[in-house]
Amino acid sequence: MAKRQTSSKSFHAVAGALLLSLGLLLLFANLDEVAAQVNHSFTSTGGSLGTVIELGLAGMRAVQAYFFDQSTFQAGLHLILVSFWPLILVMIGATLLQNAISKRLANARSARTLPSGEYESE
Repeated sequence: MAKRQTSSKSFHAVAGALLLSLGLLLLFANLDEVAAQVNHSFTSTGGSLGTVIELGLAGMRAVQAYFFDQSTFQAGLHLILVSFWPLILVMIGATLLQNAISKRLANARSARTLPSGEYESE
């Protein structure tokens, strides 16, 4: 029984590490593409004033879509949220790792507090 619980704990730790690393890899790959596009769009010769104007106009367009065209706003919001789907993998992986590590630490603490003759394995 103890061997089955140990293999289950190690499975959760391995699955958490894999999901976390895969999610971070996909997220950073997407962020590299976004950074390249942003860098390309902001390399105009207008300087920082042109960037501020572009951001202001984009914000005004988003507000206009929110008030007057709900379907377009919701479609755009949906596309933004879908582009961050690797965050779900990161959150699930981090949760699995946290549970596995906290259980191992709790077992290690309880093993240190009990004398070796009184320790029972489950």
